[in-house]
Amino acid sequence: MITRRHALTVMGAAALTPGFAALASPSTIRIQPAQAELMPGKITRGMVSTRPDAPPPVLRLRQGRTFTARVENATPDYTTMHWHGMRLPNGMDGVPYLTQFPMAEGDAFDYAFTPPDAGTYWYHPHCMTMDQMARGLTGILIVEEAEDPGFDADIAINLRDFRLGGDGRFIDLWTARGAARAGTFGTVMTANWQTDLAETAPSGSLLRLRVAATDTTRIYRLYLPGARGAVIALDGHPLPDLQPLPTEEAPLFLAPGQRADFALLMPDEGETLDLMTHAPGAPRRLARVTANGDRMGRSLDALKPLPPNPVPEPDLAQARTEELVFGWSPEGTAPNNGFCGTLGYTFWSINRTPWPGDASGAGPLVTLDRGQSTILRLRNESPNDHPIHLHGLAFRVIASNRRPVSPHWTDTALLLEKEVLDIAFVADNPGDWAFHCHVIEHQKTGLAGYIRIT
Repeated sequence: MITRRHALTVMGAAALTPGFAALASPSTIRIQPAQAELMPGKITRGMVSTRPDAPPPVLRLRQGRTFTARVENATPDYTTMHWHGMRLPNGMDGVPYLTQFPMAEGDAFDYAFTPPDAGTYWYHPHCMTMDQMARGLTGILIVEEAEDPGFDADIAINLRDFRLGGDGRFIDLWTARGAARAGTFGTVMTANWQTDLAETAPSGSLLRLRVAATDTTRIYRLYLPGARGAVIALDGHPLPDLQPLPTEEAPLFLAPGQRADFALLMPDEGETLDLMTHAPGAPRRLARVTANGDRMGRSLDALKPLPPNPVPEPDLAQARTEELVFGWSPEGTAPNNGFCGTLGYTFWSINRTPWPGDASGAGPLVTLDRGQSTILRLRNESPNDHPIHLHGLAFRVIASNRRPVSPHWTDTALLLEKEVLDIAFVADNPGDWAFHCHVIEHQKTGLAGYIRIT
């Protein structure tokens, strides 16, 4: 039984470090109104963050060490906090009604969990999701390896759009036309809330560049022209072998919810590395890292794969297979409801049943026994792409009817239009786990459900 004032005994909390980067564990994370200069010379008000005038900070945890945080709600809307990609106890997952009651203004919730996996993750609300995320409430969460992997610099980049008019004020955060198609795209693309992010790293150093797509809609197509290095992790989990950097001709697709870690050799002093994406009209620079100081003289020969995370391997020969169909909602369905917001319409469904609302009492899509090896066959009957996110577990993509797939561990897989994608995992984490599209307009208009592990 979950009570609104659910509390845990929280010990060993440290103070939140000021600046964009921060160390775990903060004593308090306060969700509050915010404002910032997202467009030069113009202040955007009506934002939501954990600081009054800056993005939510990067939280740095340590693999195998307990993280604790009291999250307070200082906004007039209901909210919760979800730790995207983390394998944690179900009660700490931050999904309204499924794992906890939403927090009203003045409420607080104590989160505590011990991350088994190192890597790049992120955090965001799971109540009033579209409104609060679109207004800025997304932050990067880093779980550092138990042993130092040996980088000289570590930079985290949070990619996201904002829907602003020419005066810097918010315009409609979503539209019915967008929600029924690929989503409503922002008008201002930012990295760490800046339109052309500038960072520095030592000359000749080995840089770990972490990139998280926390946008509600946009799928990025990233590349680093002229850079030397490798892709070392995707969606929080290390790749078993170093992979070539993406190029303009073969970019890395990063959908909402996904992350990528790059190991880069910094050039000589004054030279730069640019993070680029293909965008409508022309390529767009998202961030620039400039080399400074005396050359450190590091070498790419020092790079080696990161240690794997302790994720159990499914037994594919003995796995149970279940098919889930993603597509339009049946005609005549009502919009979802509840204290956690509605967009006012329903367009999408899983197994032709749209998620009816936050406090709906709907049953699970699938019920699995704990420890069961499972294959979920994701069938997309729609003409749109859907980044599908499974809470509380990690899975491998093992097959597609449209393309070669990478079998790395992930929590968010991009399901292409008309694609059938098989994902495999061990159902080792008991609870009710949300399973939904991370184009938030799709999620909030029906493309959501949950999987139960007994």
